[in-house]
Amino acid sequence: MGDDTWENLFPKKFYRSLPFPSFNVKDLHTVDNGILQHLYTTMMGGDWDVLVAHFLGVDHCGHRFGPDHPAMADKLTQMDGVIRSVIDRLQNDTLLVVMGDHGMTDTGDHGGESQKETDAAIFLYSPAPLFPGPPSQNKNMLSNNGGISAQSTNEQIKKQNNMKDPSEQDVVPQTDLVPTLALLLGVPIPYSSVGQVLLPLFPPHGQTEGAVGGLSQLEALWINAKQVNRFLETYSGMAKDIPPESLSQLKDEFTRLSYEYLTTIREGRSPSPELAASLQAYLTSVRDTCRATWARFNPFKMAAGLAILAFACLMCFILSELSVVLIRENGPGLKAPVAVALTAGGCTVAGQLLTQGYIEVAWCLAAAALSSELLLLWTACRSRPTAVAKNGSKAPKCSRWLTPRHLFIPPLVVPLLRCASLLSDSYVIAEGRVVTFLMFSLALYIPIHLNWDGLLLPPSHDPLKSAGLLPSPALSPSTVRKESSTLLTCVGLLVGSLYLSLSFHGCREEQGSCQPSPFLSPLSRLQDSQLKNIHYILSIFSLGLWTYLLRRCLRHYGNLNSSGGTVFTARWILPLLSVCLGLHWAVSATPEDSFRNLAELISLAQLALPRAAFCLLGLGLFLIWLDPLTVFVKTRAAATARGSSLPPPRYRASTGISPQAELHHLIPQIYQRMRRSLDDGELSRGSEVDSGPAVEAYGLGTVYSAPLLLFCGLLGIGLLLLHPEGMSLSFLLLLLEMGALLHIQASSTTLSGLHGTYTGGFNVPWTPIVMWSLAATQFFHATGHLPTFPSIQWGAAFVGFPDGHTGTILPASLVTLNTFASHILFAVGCPLLLFWPLVCEVRGSRGGRACGEEGEDAVMEMRLRENPQQFSSALLQLSTRYLFIHGAQVFASVCAAAILRRHLMVWKVFAPKLMFEASGFLVSSVSLLIGVTLVLRVDVAVGRWFKRIIPDASR
Repeated sequence: MGDDTWENLFPKKFYRSLPFPSFNVKDLHTVDNGILQHLYTTMMGGDWDVLVAHFLGVDHCGHRFGPDHPAMADKLTQMDGVIRSVIDRLQNDTLLVVMGDHGMTDTGDHGGESQKETDAAIFLYSPAPLFPGPPSQNKNMLSNNGGISAQSTNEQIKKQNNMKDPSEQDVVPQTDLVPTLALLLGVPIPYSSVGQVLLPLFPPHGQTEGAVGGLSQLEALWINAKQVNRFLETYSGMAKDIPPESLSQLKDEFTRLSYEYLTTIREGRSPSPELAASLQAYLTSVRDTCRATWARFNPFKMAAGLAILAFACLMCFILSELSVVLIRENGPGLKAPVAVALTAGGCTVAGQLLTQGYIEVAWCLAAAALSSELLLLWTACRSRPTAVAKNGSKAPKCSRWLTPRHLFIPPLVVPLLRCASLLSDSYVIAEGRVVTFLMFSLALYIPIHLNWDGLLLPPSHDPLKSAGLLPSPALSPSTVRKESSTLLTCVGLLVGSLYLSLSFHGCREEQGSCQPSPFLSPLSRLQDSQLKNIHYILSIFSLGLWTYLLRRCLRHYGNLNSSGGTVFTARWILPLLSVCLGLHWAVSATPEDSFRNLAELISLAQLALPRAAFCLLGLGLFLIWLDPLTVFVKTRAAATARGSSLPPPRYRASTGISPQAELHHLIPQIYQRMRRSLDDGELSRGSEVDSGPAVEAYGLGTVYSAPLLLFCGLLGIGLLLLHPEGMSLSFLLLLLEMGALLHIQASSTTLSGLHGTYTGGFNVPWTPIVMWSLAATQFFHATGHLPTFPSIQWGAAFVGFPDGHTGTILPASLVTLNTFASHILFAVGCPLLLFWPLVCEVRGSRGGRACGEEGEDAVMEMRLRENPQQFSSALLQLSTRYLFIHGAQVFASVCAAAILRRHLMVWKVFAPKLMFEASGFLVSSVSLLIGVTLVLRVDVAVGRWFKRIIPDASR
């Protein structure tokens, strides 16, 4: 009775079952009250041999409120009363076993490897002696510290069996309960058990009359040893992984003990204490041997995996440097690597069937991956000499980008040092603060590097330039100073965001003096009403500011003027989603006993509000994907004379077109620039264009970045729904940090162009990509997460589903989205690094950026369509560089876990770090694919829009 997990694990195995729904951690009483309704009446009946009552109130209270909440004290008091009541009703032939299957951290969670989670109390009690003894010894005895209560004197057991005092045993392995309870019940020990019977529950030899189970300590040990030996023989015959010498020694030892025990019983002699000690030693040896075998590593497979990962990282790096080669029309495709991979996998399968008779899927996948990687690397390097970019520059040669001078530049040294530091458990433990320091260092490196190159300040006056003997700077010194000021302001904003984000970190068990952020606790756990109100106001303010900044940015660039699906999402779905989230926080923070008359309404709101938010989120993302364009088109008659000037804008505020968008982000007659990329050939320059209608397109300059920015912002609010309310401040800092990084990248690129050092193309340098990837890891920690299992925020699985789930896919997905929220947002928004320098190219300039022709209009992101091959090449390079950095981190984590596999902290630090890094890489790869696919979707939509608008404009 109680937890319905028993019924799910053992369906139709119980004579009678009273299961209650157990998955809702917010429900503290349903399971416990259901047990109490049937427990005592069932105990008094005689139709049961084993009665399981699985209470869940304490566990759920820990998850919801933590161990220090008053609700926990109430639950523990209730459980004390239950135990007293059960003891009063016990029959003399009944054994009471009270135990927990796990412990609890200071935050009320479990599932990790800390001592507070793995240690649990056990209490055994019987109203009558478990085995007879002298009258003076028949006293109830209870040991502390998780020991055992038995109806026997500990001194008697200690003297007769030369054992350690049971009251001194601080730890009883849970595996030992299986054989102990089985023998006490008179049933066989389960086949696969490697536990050892608890001897204090069995009488010494010769005192078995009237004892529970009728077995002495020696007989229990003998049955236990026979069962373990049978398991060992069967397992070793199937698995073949136990070392032959260890297996031979264990078999010889059992043969000797078997002969000694049977001889003693046959001759009727009193067994020696050494025999019981030898049986215990044998059981311990079997368990240790099995554990050592199951924890054994295969160095050959580990080396193969490391080689595949290394080649994958190298492939990403080479592809990023040779992106121009792969994008050209006659470049190498993917057909040959795929064919080679299938061939290598098939050959491996055939070889295994012929030599072994069975297939190892891991080796087949390894052969396929390695062969395809090698072919792709060889093809890329082989085709590089013939690659010529559209602007006439040759693709970089291997000898150029594999030199130390090219590899060990400061932006690449930082991630390489971080990868090397993953071999240190101290670094992994303090990774959150270290990554923040690395971000801070790179933020300061950018202005220092620009100043070193003479790009941060306006150039000094040169009389040769005034005389026309040398080229003049692209723009005025005031523009350079404005860009420099913008850059330094964004660096300051970035540093401030980094510093404030440290206030949202969690704590590992190894950080003894660390105090977790108070914002990690849900509002429902806070007892101080004033503090709860302050946290709620801050959360609502952060959420409102997040929404305002997104809409303000879209309005600033004229992207809220059309009537498409993306604009509808920005105008209506985005604010409605924020309102739903704010109401959900208010309802979740309401105590259960505050409004008893509205209890049903509150329960309904806890169910409906988050589900409504999920629906709005899904609808908004679908509309962005379906109709990503945010362009407003207006046609007007062209000027009658060549020299006539266009009249000033006359739009009223009711049209929804901002004056700033009129002045700075209007792209007049843009289709004239796009004719070559469209290849329609229908229009010609000259009088036809001058006499036809002109097109004013609002928001066309940010046609790529606007839907991607809104997609990220909407997704961020959805991910915030899965976090505690206090994380709203952290998410706001994440948004500010993303904006600061984008503007730093834009200002750096603009300063290079203003000084005439712009190299052409759209390639994103290593520095912003490295900072973008480090920011994903930094905000992984700044949202309260850690690369440990106890830090997983399991409450995300119940957002919108307070009554639990029928399956595992949906809750696992919700927890994954919660855990890797920062990875998702930064990966989806990664293409913004490519777009933002183009978005900001008109800042402080009337004629556009220096990279264009003199007097050229600032067409912003339309430059990408003027150079589609460079656009595709830059997008591929950006993606492969981002994946290379994350892949290098995974490779370093694998190396650390492999090299330090015998380290004391491997299962506590390095193995969890590897699992989180690998999972984060997979999530980042999928998210990056979503972001790039959205960009390509916008590109297709823009192409269709131009094909539709040009014939309309020519009529």
